[in-house]
Amino acid sequence: MTLKENEIEQVAAVAVRTALEYLEKERESQKKLKQDRRLRNIKLLLRHYRSFKMHYEATKEDLKELDEYLELDEFGDNELAIEAIKRSKKRTASMVKFIDKMIGIFKIMCEQSEKEEDKRIYQSVYYLYISEVKLSAKDISERHNTDPRTVYKDVEKACKTLSSLIFGVDSIRF
Repeated sequence: MTLKENEIEQVAAVAVRTALEYLEKERESQKKLKQDRRLRNIKLLLRHYRSFKMHYEATKEDLKELDEYLELDEFGDNELAIEAIKRSKKRTASMVKFIDKMIGIFKIMCEQSEKEEDKRIYQSVYYLYISEVKLSAKDISERHNTDPRTVYKDVEKACKTLSSLIFGVDSIRF
C-alpha cells in the first residue's frame, strides 16, 4: 500500500498542527510553573523572614569581626572561605533590607486602602510572618472574627501583591 502525494501532505499537515499545539501547551505550562515558583519563593521568604532578620542583625557585627581577622591575616589559607562567608552575609543583608522596604510599601498600600479586607490582609501577614511574636492562623482569625482558612487566603492575596513588588514586571503573567 502506497500513499498518494496529497495523502502525505495531509498527514504532514496534521503532524505539524499537532506538534505546534503540543509546543504551545508546553510553553503555557512553563510560564505557569515560573509564576507558581515565584509565589512559592515569596512564601518561602515570608516563612523564613524572622530567621533572616535575626541573621541580618548578627551579620552587622560579624562583618566587622571578619574584616578585623582578615586584616590580622589570622586565617592564612582559609581567606577564600572567609571572603565567601562575607559575600553570603552581605547578600543576606541586602535581601533583608530590600524585603523590609517592599513589606513597608505593602503595608502603606494596605493601610491607605479603603477596603477593610486589605488592612486585614496586611495584619494576617504581619502576625503570621513578621512580628516578633508569631501568632497562629487560628489566633489571627479570632482577632479578625474570621475563619482560619481566610487567613491563608489573605496570605495568598498578599503573596501575589508582594510578588509584583519584589519581582516587578517579571511577576506578571501575560
